[in-house]
Amino acid sequence: MCDHMVLLHDGAMIEVQNLTKRYGATTAVDDLSFVVEPGIVTGFLGPNGAGKSTTMRMILGLDRPTSGTATVNGRRLVEQKAPLTELGALLEAKAVHPKRSGRNHLRALAATSGISGERVEGVLDIVGLSDVAERAAGDFSLGMSQRLGIASALLGDPETVMLDEPVNGLDPEGILWIRNLLKDLADEGRTVLVSSHLMSEMALTAEHFVIIGQGRLIADVTATELDAMGRESSVLVRSDDTQRMRSLLTRDGVTIRSENGGAISVTGIDSTEIGRLAATNSIALSELTNRRSTLEQTFMDLTADAVQYTAHTLTKEAA
Repeated sequence: MCDHMVLLHDGAMIEVQNLTKRYGATTAVDDLSFVVEPGIVTGFLGPNGAGKSTTMRMILGLDRPTSGTATVNGRRLVEQKAPLTELGALLEAKAVHPKRSGRNHLRALAATSGISGERVEGVLDIVGLSDVAERAAGDFSLGMSQRLGIASALLGDPETVMLDEPVNGLDPEGILWIRNLLKDLADEGRTVLVSSHLMSEMALTAEHFVIIGQGRLIADVTATELDAMGRESSVLVRSDDTQRMRSLLTRDGVTIRSENGGAISVTGIDSTEIGRLAATNSIALSELTNRRSTLEQTFMDLTADAVQYTAHTLTKEAA
């Protein structure tokens, strides 16, 4: 990756200001404002139907806002002289002529912006498709199509990269590759906006999060701030006298569950109080760990009122 992209970039930014998009009586995006800064990976999160794809399409100039603005480096993308060098995007990996080879697909895109054939070969190498570049795109697996879409996004060596579900269809090696690629792009000073449903992956990749629901902004926070929003789910307690600890902690509002290795998981009482009880009663603790909710649980909590469709587990009677 870095062999082909070694220059540090000054970094453009994406600015969304009071962006609104209506389709008849339906409001897909509702007075949305946020800024995506260069030098970090920003995760763009929201439930299905939240308005993420519509927002990305307006940033790209594919959809016209009802009101508000979406700019890249201070101007609408359609006003840029060479859009591919300003913003590279992946929205739909399969939006490629199925009979055209991967290499020719990239060559056709390159021709529209005066990009060299050498650059085409460079991005094919970056995404690992050099050996299959002559195959028809319609014969590509979903993971290969994702890689071709990412190659298209990188073709103009853009200051800003915007990817919608880039790990979709990738195997574990491919997911790790994407994670490292995104971090490399951000380290070079580029602006990186990534939409994904894989919360565990976003937790490992993004440093900033923009979360929307029903077209409205729910949170615009750093990873540290988002982690602090998570509820403390439990305290893991490991001691040399589990039974005594259980008896000391048993009270109304406290739930105690057994864990592997003789430890217990405690909710309803904080770690400070647990430590005090252990010290007062001369019980040695080998572990006392606060366990916060995952990014996925925090996301679910934040967006609980903005989910378009809610599924329920079937009871035995209902089944």
